[in-house]
Amino acid sequence: MFSDTASLAFVAGSRHITRMQDRQFFGYGSLVNRATHDYPGTRPARLDGWRRVWVHTNLRPVAYLSVERAECSIDGLVAEVPGADWAALDERERAYDRHPVETVLHACGSDARAQVYAVPASHAAPPDVTHPVLLSYIDTVVQGFLNVFGTGGAERFFATTAGWTAPILNDRAAPRYPRHQPVTDWQRGFVDSHLNALSAQVHKA
Repeated sequence: MFSDTASLAFVAGSRHITRMQDRQFFGYGSLVNRATHDYPGTRPARLDGWRRVWVHTNLRPVAYLSVERAECSIDGLVAEVPGADWAALDERERAYDRHPVETVLHACGSDARAQVYAVPASHAAPPDVTHPVLLSYIDTVVQGFLNVFGTGGAERFFATTAGWTAPILNDRAAPRYPRHQPVTDWQRGFVDSHLNALSAQVHKA
């Protein structure tokens, strides 16, 4: 899971790139759910050569999504960083480093430069029972993919994410994810059916 450590190495100076074409980011998890942020200019896009992976970092109490190099393509949103001021987004994505990438816009198939956040190997580890994945986080992410990419895109989310052996904490009764969104019964059922198909370990809070 973390064998390709070089792919997660911090790109020197990448946090300070200010060229116009780099003043946007590629969101591949909760950022796909537009209700969790107000970044302008969101556009569906694809990132080739990467996959999502569940990661725990010692800088956070629970596990979150990251990305790593792989023979894979993932969907997400490209969004603008207002005023090219990365400070607020870097704070939101603390524990992650930024990397310059090329994405492909769904609408027109053209390339779009962006930055993608990945947890560096120096403080990344697989999730465990004391640092689980929150079900409220999965619900929020999947809701975003359903809204933007439909059921097919949400199914691809599950298929292009590694680490589903991670323990998942069912916190729906009292969501711990700070940007969680209310989900419908159908959306909950969609998530549950896919977790069941993956034999995911869901534990009561």
